Amino acid sequence: MNKEERGKNFIDRDKLYNMIEGKAPSKTEFENILNKASKLKGLSLEDVAQLLRVEDASLIKQIMLVAKDVKESIYGKRLVLFAPIYTGNVCVNNCLYCSFRKDNHLIKRTILSMDEIAQETSALLKQGHKRVLLICGENNRNGTDYMVEAIRTTYKVKENNGRDYIRRINVELAPMEVNDFSRLKAEKIGTYVCFQETYDEVKYKDFHPCGTPKADYLYRLSVMDRAMEGGIDDVGIGALFGLIDYRFEVLAMIEHANHLERAFGCGPHTVSVPRMEYAVGAPLSENIPCPVSDDDFKKIVAILRIALPYTGIILSTRENDMMRNELIKYGVSQISAASKTNPGSYSHSDQESGAQFSTGDTRSLDEVISSLIDAGYIPSFCTGCYRNGRVGHDFMDLAKPGLIKQYCFPNAIFTFEEYLEDFASPKTKEKGFLLIDKLIKETNQKALQEKIKENVEAIHKGQRDIYF
Repeated sequence: MNKEERGKNFIDRDKLYNMIEGKAPSKTEFENILNKASKLKGLSLEDVAQLLRVEDASLIKQIMLVAKDVKESIYGKRLVLFAPIYTGNVCVNNCLYCSFRKDNHLIKRTILSMDEIAQETSALLKQGHKRVLLICGENNRNGTDYMVEAIRTTYKVKENNGRDYIRRINVELAPMEVNDFSRLKAEKIGTYVCFQETYDEVKYKDFHPCGTPKADYLYRLSVMDRAMEGGIDDVGIGALFGLIDYRFEVLAMIEHANHLERAFGCGPHTVSVPRMEYAVGAPLSENIPCPVSDDDFKKIVAILRIALPYTGIILSTRENDMMRNELIKYGVSQISAASKTNPGSYSHSDQESGAQFSTGDTRSLDEVISSLIDAGYIPSFCTGCYRNGRVGHDFMDLAKPGLIKQYCFPNAIFTFEEYLEDFASPKTKEKGFLLIDKLIKETNQKALQEKIKENVEAIHKGQRDIYF
């Protein structure tokens, strides 16, 4: 770890733009990069720049196939599910791509009370969710005190005679100071998420004409440094694709990951890849500056997967079900499901508060899970690593030699079994149980196989929240 690295502007704008120009790699160079990626050691910034120059469809397909192998080697067939809880859409910022921007008079504004947050939590629990992301617009009414109370409220909600409760809360909040992060850490949050939106400092000013501190590029860029100094073990970075050339953003995210490795000895726990969608009252969403095609979006996910093999890649319901189903194969390891982006809408279907953006995947949680079963995936609501302290450095120490799967695989099965027992439709339940039986039989380690069987039977008999 290098303390002198912390708080610095690690994005060399001219350097990154220069790196995306030039010729595509030669056949030998291309093969060497993919061979390196297949060893699960990640890629250098220069390697990533070369792959971003590839435009030949057949070569991009090769990148995607390597990404598929890398993902399955590390994550197997499990896919983590969560849902966002929007606690408010009042915002002091004026981001030109977001419906929550303060100058947008086309949406109804609200900040949820603690009772309303409890109602939203209860509604998600009744669907079967166990992991949530708390998120809100930025204003002086929902600062750290409000969010601490919101976290406590969410954790306290119980359903099904106390058997169902939120087991892990991640948060996506505006940048704050080190002492604020220490307070969030004390509330037992999981991952702290904050998107840079764009890493281009010049364009950043155009997209964020006002709002304090959102308009401050460097304050936002250094937020993960303050979060980790405040004791947050896992952080999640991201960029909004569509604002500028996607190739610059990908290189910048790699630089961000490298910076955190140098400064703290541990890179980001997750990387998010939101692609700009229509948002009411957001001018840039009606005329996207740098649209990202479906083919380029697939390339983005595949390159990120092989460049940052042990980092989770998150995909939201901005994308439609067909795109999400495909990207799961090539790198995505976490998805939101049955998401609502307007505050209060889980518990009140007629809620009129404005949404942050339009969603492309409107399926129910059961429909999402049914689709995953058909593709052979294990829908996972696991939170075992967080609660057993396998976070930050400890998580990576297990992930890089491939040892984390001995926890993730059985824990995914346990939470999947719970969902099937308590929430699944009859058809989903039937084929889900068949998939679990198949996966248990395919387990090579006899002792682990017997332990999984034992715990699955315990869940069938009524025990809950079993994890290794």
